[in-house]
Amino acid sequence: MFKPLNPLLNTELRLAIMSLLIANGKAEFNYLKEKTGATAGNLSIQLQKLKDAKYLEIEKTFKGNYPLTTVTITKEGTAAFKEYISALKTYFK
Repeated sequence: MFKPLNPLLNTELRLAIMSLLIANGKAEFNYLKEKTGATAGNLSIQLQKLKDAKYLEIEKTFKGNYPLTTVTITKEGTAAFKEYISALKTYFK
């Protein structure tokens, strides 16, 4: 039987974001933008959706005189990602 896939993670960009954060723990906004190929606006929207679900935390600071946004995956985000991968594996059996 197929397990249902988490609809929040079942989009290409949000899954890419979560994959990068699983691998690195945290990442700067520009790194995520570069690696995903997303526009700044679209990335911001998708990050906010993941933040609203408590899958990640967003910290806004400054590096020198420039704004710096750092994204960190939460325990809830890690658990949701692992559950998603587990559910996805049921489709390959």
